[in-house]
Amino acid sequence: MSIESNNKKRLDRLKQIVYSLPEKPGSYQYYDKDNTIIYVGKAKNLKHRVSSYFNKNLQSRKTAMLVSKIENITFSVVKTEEDALLLENNLIKKYQPRYNVLLKDDKTYPSICITKEDYPRIYKTRQIDLKKGQYFGPYSHVGTMYALLELMKTMYFPRPCAMPMKKDAVDEGKYSICMNYQIRKCKGPCVGKQSQEEYLSNIDECREILKGNTDDVKRKIKARMQELAMEMRFEEAQELKDRYSLLSTFQAKSEVVSPTNTNLDVFNIEMDQDVAYINYLHIVKGSVTQSFTIEFKKRLDESCEELLTLGIVELRSRFGSSSKEIVIPFAIDLHLENVSITIPQRGDKLKLLKLSELNVKEYKIEQLKQQDKLNPEQKRVRLMKEIQEHLHLPKLPYTIELFDNSNIQGSDAVAACVVFQKLKPAKSEYRKYNIKTVVGPNDYASMQEVVRRRYSRLIEEQSPLPDLIITDGGKGQMECVRKVIEDELHIEIPIAGLAKDNRHRTNELLYGFPPVVVGMKQSSELFKVLTQMQDEVHRFAITFHKQKRSKSQLHSALDDINGVGDVTKSMLIKQFKSYKRIREASRDELIHLFGNKRGSLLYDNLHPFIEIKKQEIE
Repeated sequence: MSIESNNKKRLDRLKQIVYSLPEKPGSYQYYDKDNTIIYVGKAKNLKHRVSSYFNKNLQSRKTAMLVSKIENITFSVVKTEEDALLLENNLIKKYQPRYNVLLKDDKTYPSICITKEDYPRIYKTRQIDLKKGQYFGPYSHVGTMYALLELMKTMYFPRPCAMPMKKDAVDEGKYSICMNYQIRKCKGPCVGKQSQEEYLSNIDECREILKGNTDDVKRKIKARMQELAMEMRFEEAQELKDRYSLLSTFQAKSEVVSPTNTNLDVFNIEMDQDVAYINYLHIVKGSVTQSFTIEFKKRLDESCEELLTLGIVELRSRFGSSSKEIVIPFAIDLHLENVSITIPQRGDKLKLLKLSELNVKEYKIEQLKQQDKLNPEQKRVRLMKEIQEHLHLPKLPYTIELFDNSNIQGSDAVAACVVFQKLKPAKSEYRKYNIKTVVGPNDYASMQEVVRRRYSRLIEEQSPLPDLIITDGGKGQMECVRKVIEDELHIEIPIAGLAKDNRHRTNELLYGFPPVVVGMKQSSELFKVLTQMQDEVHRFAITFHKQKRSKSQLHSALDDINGVGDVTKSMLIKQFKSYKRIREASRDELIHLFGNKRGSLLYDNLHPFIEIKKQEIE
């Protein structure tokens, strides 16, 4: 096989993965042929960002080179863009991918420095010199770093000036106040308006924030705030309260970094009929350093507990985890030496468990999308199996028929039947019905007439009956169909109903007699498919009704005159412009237009008709 052919197959496979990516924030990883991570990126929208790499019009030389090496793509989903950035940074530090050129060396990232001075400064830098100060970072995303700097500036007002500042010089009054004090960006330690003790205390709290010890800082602030309140120093207490609120807001932004969880493994599982998906998050010092999902193909009726146990053992072994705590969603029969198992009900561990749940669900959706795209037949069979399971049908609903009525206050009443085979519209089997035996707006009677006509004919022709009937309506429609199917025709066809809420939106599936609501989420893929089927029968019925109504409205007085067809009518309207002038036309005018025989016949037929119409009007 040629290189071009192999490359085309590779790109087609990758594009299928990209097509299935979720439109959510997260981190994505590219792998080469040796299954080594060669690039880690972050995105507000995973699908949009990753697809841009495969747009040749937007590719640079570097991007084209990277794309030529990609053999597989994985991703990790988070809830916010900030979490995506933090997760990307952790993964890059761990794997140092080949094509993250700017990220191979931490020195290429900016860091935050707290200088070793009598009055330390806090600033960003790319140059690391341990003699000058203490460094925090590096930060793969400057937005995160700037957010921290802004938080500290707002809370503690570290001096923004770059001049060296000595305690002795301050005491001797060698410095003068600058504009930063006037605009409240600094508290003036250079002229003694802020004591060195207070200034250094603030810098120590900044260090703790940069280390991630935000809870310790909050406790300290809260204790001091209460002391000031007891001493009636309310203005100072309010200032500390503002700091506390700022820090709480900043801390609440991220679910990826949790200062209360130091070293643990988080697992979650999602199952369908044949496959179980297990997600693994590894947390070190409060940060997600590993996110991975595996799948087990079920051979027997293994339980969730059994499969999760297998997944935990496999993943901890594969990644060499030595965490002393495991977080899982439910109890399992697993005992590991010196390892505790936690089933959280609240707090940061529950947030991490929810994050793992989000990842495993998105992975499952991605796998199903890829399978469905590559094999649409398999998707339809899967959905038919879901219908069979939900309704406890004796066999797969290969053929499904839906009915709907349409009329305006009983006029031009029609009905429609649409047929789906393997959940695909079988348009050649669609049928239209003019309501013949029902007078006035009676949907139940109209439905019974149509169902009776439909299945009496199928029985007479010995044609196959459907595997399922779905009515457009609730219990009343289902019952009137059942009476015809079972009581009159004595046949057995399962009957379901799609009922609407008070806003005329489909909100539940009914089945059985007496009908009960089938437990199915409205957001599920199957419910959406059923709703689309219902929309199709609506469309077909309304289209037929509009056609009939339009034909009725276009009917004119000339249509009732013997000898006037479409051609004659067109000629009359073209010549005389209106019905009034046609009525007033003389025999000679009509003979001149149509000839002696035809004109005379038309005149004779037209005038008696006019007289009758006049009498009706009078």
